[in-house]
Amino acid sequence: MIGLIFSGSAFILIYAYVVRFLAVSFNAVEASLGKVTPSMDAASRTLGQTATGTLKRVHTPIMRGSLLAACILVFVDVMKELPATIILRPFNFDTLAVRAHSLAADERLAEASTASLAIVVVGIVPVILLSLAMRRSRPGGE
Repeated sequence: MIGLIFSGSAFILIYAYVVRFLAVSFNAVEASLGKVTPSMDAASRTLGQTATGTLKRVHTPIMRGSLLAACILVFVDVMKELPATIILRPFNFDTLAVRAHSLAADERLAEASTASLAIVVVGIVPVILLSLAMRRSRPGGE
């Protein structure tokens, strides 16, 4: 009974996205955590910060760019994810990828092109912004 409730809900779809794209975000966050050394934590604790204060005042500013990059990468991947969405989506819930696929399967290519172009535009804008932010953060970047 419980399985039937979860199988047709947005909960199971979100769970599938988390499992599917955890590696993408985990690798980006793990790489940025490598920049935080144990001596930074020790210095923060010596200066009277709690564990939460250390996370907020030391770790987050160092990891902000990588966290943003991980969020953008996962967002773009989720935007174009089709197999998990088609299998696990709730009734009457269509993403752009599902809409484009169903229209293309019905050979309504002119209508499918609108959803497909929307996927490209919505996916490319964050990537361009991420690329510009990375260029500014590098030495010599403007």
